Amino acid sequence: MQPISIHFYEQGINWVHSKLNKRQFLIFSSMLVGLTAGLAAVALKSIVNYIHHAIVYNYNIPFQYILYIFFPLIGLLTTVYFVQKVLKGKLGRGTANVLYSIAKKSAFLPKDQMYSHIFSSALTVGFGGSAGLESPIVTTGSAIGSNYARTYKLTYRDRVLLLACGASAGIAAAFNSPIAGVLFSLEVMLADVSISAFIPLIIAAAVGALCSNIILQEGELFAFHYIQPFNYHFTIYYIILGVLSGLVSVYYVRMYARVENLINPDKNRVYLKAIIGGLVLAILILLFPTLFGEGYSSITALSEMNAEKLIQKSILQPLITNEWLVVLFIGILVFVKVIATSITISSGGNGGNFAPSLFVGAYLGYFFSRVIGMLGITKLPEGNFTIVAMSGILAGIFHAPLTAIFLIVEITGGYGLMIPLMIVSAISFTVVKYFEPYSMDDKKLAKKGHVMTQNKDKSILASLDVSSIIETDFHKVSPNATLGELVDIVAHSSRNIFPVVNDQNQLVGIILLDNIREVMFKHDLYETTYVKELMRSPAAKVTPKESMTSVMKKFDDSGAWNLPVLSHNEYVGFVSKSSIFSKYRKVLVKTKI
Repeated sequence: MQPISIHFYEQGINWVHSKLNKRQFLIFSSMLVGLTAGLAAVALKSIVNYIHHAIVYNYNIPFQYILYIFFPLIGLLTTVYFVQKVLKGKLGRGTANVLYSIAKKSAFLPKDQMYSHIFSSALTVGFGGSAGLESPIVTTGSAIGSNYARTYKLTYRDRVLLLACGASAGIAAAFNSPIAGVLFSLEVMLADVSISAFIPLIIAAAVGALCSNIILQEGELFAFHYIQPFNYHFTIYYIILGVLSGLVSVYYVRMYARVENLINPDKNRVYLKAIIGGLVLAILILLFPTLFGEGYSSITALSEMNAEKLIQKSILQPLITNEWLVVLFIGILVFVKVIATSITISSGGNGGNFAPSLFVGAYLGYFFSRVIGMLGITKLPEGNFTIVAMSGILAGIFHAPLTAIFLIVEITGGYGLMIPLMIVSAISFTVVKYFEPYSMDDKKLAKKGHVMTQNKDKSILASLDVSSIIETDFHKVSPNATLGELVDIVAHSSRNIFPVVNDQNQLVGIILLDNIREVMFKHDLYETTYVKELMRSPAAKVTPKESMTSVMKKFDDSGAWNLPVLSHNEYVGFVSKSSIFSKYRKVLVKTKI
């Protein structure tokens, strides 16, 4: 039985639903989804901060530091235990999981994702796992929007929109940045959107940001102010920083995938992976303590030009005896952070790449500007470069330059750095796009042919299943049939293509009506000519589970309008361009938001 409070809540919404028209109820729903997702984000941030204070700041016993480096191991093991025992081993990680649900599952997300990512990521990051909270927040908010729409039986369009509202509210609450929240949904989650969708997204993001404003303490939000106004004399250095940001973003994407591929294939020994991952993280944290957790406090230290604080508690501290070694220490962290993040997530933890991308950007910006200054070339504003580089890495990894620009604008509290932010983000995005056509999340899906959100047409085509458009009303012909028998079959068929199938139901060829037109009226050949003499091999073959991207490529390469479908080498039917385009038009109308 439902609790009385939930019963009255649902009754209240149903009453509101009956009093409002469709558009009004959608706006009302966006406010509720934004509120719930915002509170979820605030709850996650608060839980992680509480765990951090409990195990780090208030932990005053002997050998505290030795225990401190093993806390990520504890977090990974408890996360894996939670996933295996409570969630039965199922936890859709990352924004890619949400994008896949939009494309392949009609924007339905499991109900348990409304809470599972809060607990699992809190355990991972709270105990020092080197990952971010924003991706779990996005998934949680998306699941809230999706399940709200499911409860009140809203259409696919409205379900996708409320899913995006939940994501917007989550990002807005995490950073107190409503504009970035809206832009994140537009750039990353929605392949196409109409002007009418902006209002629900804006309302949800504003409500989510309001939650963090009211509830979270100032120190719990990632925020700081830029140090110096923009100086156009440094434009060339911002251009160089943009190129460097793009190249480092490419490194980030490829190194993350490499570590993930190294760890993920062993899917059975989940606890062993967590133990090994936790021990490797312990070694990395022993060397680089700022890898512990999200790392936002170290970014603040860099922006305030307090770099020496970063080497405190490092086992390397006694060896770092001059400023050049401090800067080298920071430069190495640019490349090590992605390894730590990939190990954290691939070993069974739950987290995202949002915070790590900001971490890498800040360290890159400080390293670049500091080296330029130490070489005596010129004195650059290190705080500005630290901040601006964050947008470059974020734009490069997520292919979301607008989100990157406005996120940094909002968390710095001003527009004084807008020009360098635009320069660095645009150049970084352009460089990455040359080497990596897809973002980190889209790349995983594109490899499987599932979805490409940057292109509406490709996104819709990739969402189609071959099995749903197979046509089976083709008359099969035996290879040993005579021309006369074939003509009789043609006379009773409305098709112009005939599969030639043997006794084992294997396709051995096809007959095209155009290719037999000259002989089919020669009666003297009816008993002496056989189908196996007239058939030809198909231009290409497809399987029921093949991606639509691959199928369309075969259509383009072969020039055919119909291709046979084989399952385990047995004939199933045909797919045609016309049926694909017909299905595409139906989905296009359905998915227009």
